Amino acid sequence: MEWRSKIPRKTLALQTLLILLFSISCSLQPTSPQPLHSEPLFSQTSTSPPPPPPPPPPSNSTPLTPTTNTNALHIRRILFGVLFGSITGFVCALIVLFLVHLFVLYANRTPVLKGPVVFSPQISPKPLRLALSGEIPSTQLLGLSSNGKYYKLALDNELTVAVKWLEPNCFPLPNSNSEKRRVQQKLEWLARVKHRNVMSMRAYFREKDRFLLVYDYNPSGSLEDLMKKVRSQQVSIGWDERNRIAAGIAKGLRYLHFECNPRILHCNLKPSNVMVDEGFEPRLGDCGLKRLVMAGNFDVAASAHYVAPECYQSTRYTDKSDVYSFGMILAVLLTGRDPSDPFFVGESGRGGLARWLRHLQQAGEVREALDKSILVNEGEEDEMLMAIRIALVCLSDLPADRPSSDELVAMLAQLHSF
Repeated sequence: MEWRSKIPRKTLALQTLLILLFSISCSLQPTSPQPLHSEPLFSQTSTSPPPPPPPPPPSNSTPLTPTTNTNALHIRRILFGVLFGSITGFVCALIVLFLVHLFVLYANRTPVLKGPVVFSPQISPKPLRLALSGEIPSTQLLGLSSNGKYYKLALDNELTVAVKWLEPNCFPLPNSNSEKRRVQQKLEWLARVKHRNVMSMRAYFREKDRFLLVYDYNPSGSLEDLMKKVRSQQVSIGWDERNRIAAGIAKGLRYLHFECNPRILHCNLKPSNVMVDEGFEPRLGDCGLKRLVMAGNFDVAASAHYVAPECYQSTRYTDKSDVYSFGMILAVLLTGRDPSDPFFVGESGRGGLARWLRHLQQAGEVREALDKSILVNEGEEDEMLMAIRIALVCLSDLPADRPSSDELVAMLAQLHSF
């Protein structure tokens, strides 16, 4: 009995063990792969329902909704409005700027002045108008030039001035206001010239059929007048005085060429346009006046000996053209001869002052060209011979071979060192 009772117990235990092993083996068999982060094998919670299937992909034939069409149209309208507004604003800004520019030009334009235009505090417009209103007596005539006449005129305040009456055929009066402003601006520009070796314009007067320029009066006259007196032996001036005149002319040219902005070209430099005071200090007259002469009818014959060769071939005038004119004036001071002297155009065929000097230099006889009335000592003679070399360099046919007026001042200053 004991053995029988033991067998069912063992069988029951074995059955229980088998059931347990079967249940464990069933739970260990993988029905589907699980990720690493899946739930534990033995979960006490109930199994959740599977997720819903994904929605089908949209078909190409599906039409856009009314909301999408409205948004796209709204965005296009905004972009078009911004673009149109920007272009319109830019165009309006350009128009406003252009109108402002025109207004500024109109407000700042130079007014056309009437009556005497005075640049000197020593001259009053009313006395000047009274003095210039009538004809100037011929007894007050100081000299003639290719473009007008010089008169001596005494004002009410005991001030004496020199008046240049421009010839109508050389200086036709401007008719339009724009042309009047152009001439007026040029004259105001020339009136600002301030240098001890340059004559300043004190006033000008434009009335009907005449145009008058007012300058300081120089009782000693021009360099041309002085050299005429020297040739006639009425006056004797030595090398020191002539050197001072030459150096002063060079300084005046340097001021016009290098210190004025914009630079001024004399364009008509000759002895009659160089005033000389009692101390033999020169002052250049008619500076830049040729540029104002609209007709351009300067008497070429009167200035032919002082005009650079390139000016006959073209109308281009440079600072080197003024240097050529200076070289001729320096040659006149050294030789005492006038370029129009028959001595240069006679049967000897010398061909002019410049060619004559070159011929003497090549022959080693340049000393024969010096003015005998100023040959005093050997030291001055050496300076004059060096000055002739300077004159010949200035008289070179090619403008590039001539020195500048700035170099001229330095060259003349070194003459005393020889």
